[in-house]
Amino acid sequence: MPDGAGGMVKRTGGQLLADALVAQGVTHAFAVPGESYLDLLDGLYAQRNRIELVTCRFEAGAVHMAEAQAKLTGRPGVAIVTRGPGACHAAIGVHVAFQDSTPLVLLVGQIPVGETDRETFQEVDYRQMFAPLAKWVTQIDDAARIPELMAHAFDVARSGRPGPVVVAISEEMQKELVAVPDLGPQRVLPAHPAPEAVSEVLALLAKAERPLAIMGGGAMWSAEGRAAITEFLVANDIPTAVSFRRLGLFDGSSPHFAGDLGVGADAGLVAKAKEADLILALGTRMGEPVSQGYTLLDMAGRTPIIQVHPDQGEIGRVYRVALGITADVNRFAQAIRAERVEPRWGEWRAAVRAAREAQAQAPDYAGPLNLARALQALEAEVAPDAVWACDAGNFATWFNRFVQVKAGQEFCGPTNGAMGYGVPAAIGAAIAFPGRQVIGLVGDGGFLMTGQEIATAFHHGVAPIILVFNNNMYGTIRMYQERAYPERVSGTALTNPDFARFIEAFGGHGEVVERTEELVPAFRRAVASGKPALIELRTDPEQVTNRATITDLRAQARKG
Repeated sequence: MPDGAGGMVKRTGGQLLADALVAQGVTHAFAVPGESYLDLLDGLYAQRNRIELVTCRFEAGAVHMAEAQAKLTGRPGVAIVTRGPGACHAAIGVHVAFQDSTPLVLLVGQIPVGETDRETFQEVDYRQMFAPLAKWVTQIDDAARIPELMAHAFDVARSGRPGPVVVAISEEMQKELVAVPDLGPQRVLPAHPAPEAVSEVLALLAKAERPLAIMGGGAMWSAEGRAAITEFLVANDIPTAVSFRRLGLFDGSSPHFAGDLGVGADAGLVAKAKEADLILALGTRMGEPVSQGYTLLDMAGRTPIIQVHPDQGEIGRVYRVALGITADVNRFAQAIRAERVEPRWGEWRAAVRAAREAQAQAPDYAGPLNLARALQALEAEVAPDAVWACDAGNFATWFNRFVQVKAGQEFCGPTNGAMGYGVPAAIGAAIAFPGRQVIGLVGDGGFLMTGQEIATAFHHGVAPIILVFNNNMYGTIRMYQERAYPERVSGTALTNPDFARFIEAFGGHGEVVERTEELVPAFRRAVASGKPALIELRTDPEQVTNRATITDLRAQARKG
């Protein structure tokens, strides 16, 4: 191959794209192959010792895997899909990354540039399609610009409030031969809090009698940042809640843990949050789930809020704040780590924790499978560094209420409520953390959206354990349906397969649990198998939530 200017070897656009991923430190790319990026696939073949190409079965699953890996590591995840239908299938994962503030780069194969605006086979304008779902959308039509645009894509994905970037790669561009240098990550010092920020936080805290911290932000936090902010919060005796699906940010067994403020939050915690006279919003956007539909606080700022967030545009976006601090949350945590006030709120902190402990007590649910007690027994069995990957749905509120995610463990779930996230997220986590125990949590409805991705686990040699909560219905929608239209069941009943036999067909380990005492032995056998495993928990359809039965909901609807 002839040399280019300056003695550089000419490379195809496909090779340049693969090399650009290497230059950015990418270790895995999750993909469903397509003819629109054959040259990139060939470039990845040349880099197969540096980037593992994870072959997935559905584009949504591929992006969920990449997003989960990014959420758990803080490094941008990479997914690659083909044009048209592939990109459309991938869109849900982009939306997850956007609402979860997860750094992600999605590469989309594109039609030849010369066929643009003819509605050619699988043609889509991705700038329009992804505009509301991504931080930035671009298309590379000139191979010479690959290093520039790919480097910028990763910069945008990881900067400020992290999020997804979509890069369309036109077909013939990938065949062009050009000689250009690779561009690696640029060194950017994270935003530190303003010099007066810490002293102003302490001054507001010194005036408080009932402070409450709310941690959010997911991938924004490093392990060091979490440790630093935990030290500050615990030393100053501040009760701490986490925002929706952020259970891994704070030790759930700590006497300072208040619970999760999200969908299905405990009424006791919500009441305490309304009693608070100072809110420390650390990384959270204070969005709809955490604010309980924007009813938690007065938007004009009657309750003082200190909000720390890397994106100034998110500070005070809905709730006016007493103090906004634009900063990297980890740098803020390090800056305030050693600071102390004279806490006067020991009784308040104890009362907030007591509310959490009271709602975590397992009731005497009817039927042979008490899901609360089974999950609490399971909690004692899981590895101290286990990773939990959770789908969306009513089943998840059982976990939130009754299980403690402890320090050293990780948790990921979709804040946008995307069903079908749990199985691919568990596989992405297992690939990201080989050797760690990974447990996926999913309802029967969500499992049959992306459960086929279990094939990817077998193909790539990882062994997550999937818990399928089966009540033969779309439980969340049935709950709302019974509240609004009691006894008029429409569209929410499901017919399911034998889930244990499903995974056994792949050569995995399957179990069925119908009684409380069966879950722990089934889990032990699943772990001992060393294979991808699935445990189906056959739950009582009548117990549609952890706080109400269908009969309860119907009675409430009649009264209302």
